[in-house]
Amino acid sequence: MPQLDTSTWLTMILSMFLVLFIIFQLKISKHNFHHNPEPASTKVTKHSNPWETKWTKIYLPLSLPL
Repeated sequence: MPQLDTSTWLTMILSMFLVLFIIFQLKISKHNFHHNPEPASTKVTKHSNPWETKWTKIYLPLSLPL
């Protein structure tokens, strides 16, 4: 039964890591990253709800006195 030749495995593994590193670097370099991100201005819209004009108080069951 012939022996398995493992002498080229190290070369293949190292070359595989090198190729994967190069491919990953090329994929990352194609992305456009924002250099100075600024927060977007959020406009608060006021909704008129009928219950906003009335005084209401909600009693939670856990907040009742014992």
